[in-house]
Amino acid sequence: MVVLDLFSGAGGLSEGFFEAGAVFAAHIEADKHACNTLKTRQSYWNLKAKGTEKIYEDYLLKKIDRETLWDKAELNRNLVINEFIDNSSIEKLKKQVHNNLKEINKKKIDVIIGGPPCQAYSVIGRARMGEKVKKDERNYLFRYYIEFLKEFQPKMFVFENVPGLLSAGNGEYLKELIQGIENSGYHMEMKILTATDFGVLQNRKRVIIIGWNKNIYKEYIYPDFYNKFPGNAKVGLLLEDLPFIKDNSKIEGKNMYTKEPNDYLIWSGIRQKGFNILTQHETRPTNDNDKEIYKIAVKEWFEKRKLLKYNELAETHKHLIKHKNTKVFVNRFNVVKPDKEYSHTIVAHIAMDGHYYIHPDINQNRSISIREAARIQSFPDDFFFEGPRTAIFRQIGNAVPPLMAKTIAKKIKEML
Repeated sequence: MVVLDLFSGAGGLSEGFFEAGAVFAAHIEADKHACNTLKTRQSYWNLKAKGTEKIYEDYLLKKIDRETLWDKAELNRNLVINEFIDNSSIEKLKKQVHNNLKEINKKKIDVIIGGPPCQAYSVIGRARMGEKVKKDERNYLFRYYIEFLKEFQPKMFVFENVPGLLSAGNGEYLKELIQGIENSGYHMEMKILTATDFGVLQNRKRVIIIGWNKNIYKEYIYPDFYNKFPGNAKVGLLLEDLPFIKDNSKIEGKNMYTKEPNDYLIWSGIRQKGFNILTQHETRPTNDNDKEIYKIAVKEWFEKRKLLKYNELAETHKHLIKHKNTKVFVNRFNVVKPDKEYSHTIVAHIAMDGHYYIHPDINQNRSISIREAARIQSFPDDFFFEGPRTAIFRQIGNAVPPLMAKTIAKKIKEML
């Protein structure tokens, strides 16, 4: 299965296709830190294929640097293209992908995957951007996805985005997308899927469009992607083996987990038996004012089963209020609830602050760490994100959960 990955981000979607044995013709991504993450993960898969994962473990333990890892993994750096897709780059990018196909000795692409950045489509993104959203060039990035479909004519494609795509621009963007797919020679089916139905412990909804080449598929049916954990899983299972940590701290290294992985962590692939290298359990700093609010939010949940409302906080704890408008985004402080079957959605705004993702342990009194956010998104513990902390949180918030991607990739492979 030869795959072209567009708008790759940190590689949540491509991780699922790696798991399914895919060979990539290219990952195209505008963010340089995400590109470095993709290169490091490609290195992991290269080494795993050769049975030399020890080299990757040396990198996680900081025994070798990143360039040494990439070299030892024989990373083909041409496969990760750090480029924004637009009118000025599209032809160059098509040529690069054609060259890559020759380099990896493959004749054509079987599947195109990916989804344009969703901030301009998401309901929250549109609310934050106001009138600016109408002029945001990201609204039209789907046109370049269609250009790649026309150029490479894969057997199938997977297009993912936020449910807000259905209503953005009064539905005009979706209408143009559907017409463009049809004109490119593809049948398509579209559904809103929820990550919980894939075994992810997060209430994350995504529009997943599946397309079939009309010249190859006369009959087609949208796959059944359902794949839930057979046991009783709660969000607390994602946190229980990670060490106690305060804000503005980092715990990494061997033998840092506090217990063996539970059944859910093993089933999901987040932490396998025998894996014992903790990385990126790193927290952001929190000021004393916000720490006080965090404690109140945690108490409200565990003592009253109630969400903290910022406008109510303004009435009871005026000295803690730092925003003039207390009636907008009243749920800005939210606790990750360990006794629930799923967490609320991890979004890119986690890069700005952690108020919406407060750790449930009042004694730790902090927002969740990089590793905890990655786990809620179902990234495996051996997945290493490159870049500064803010960039990493953004990569995690924008990603497709790998556990979701794994099931999608497996089904697509069966249909080829």
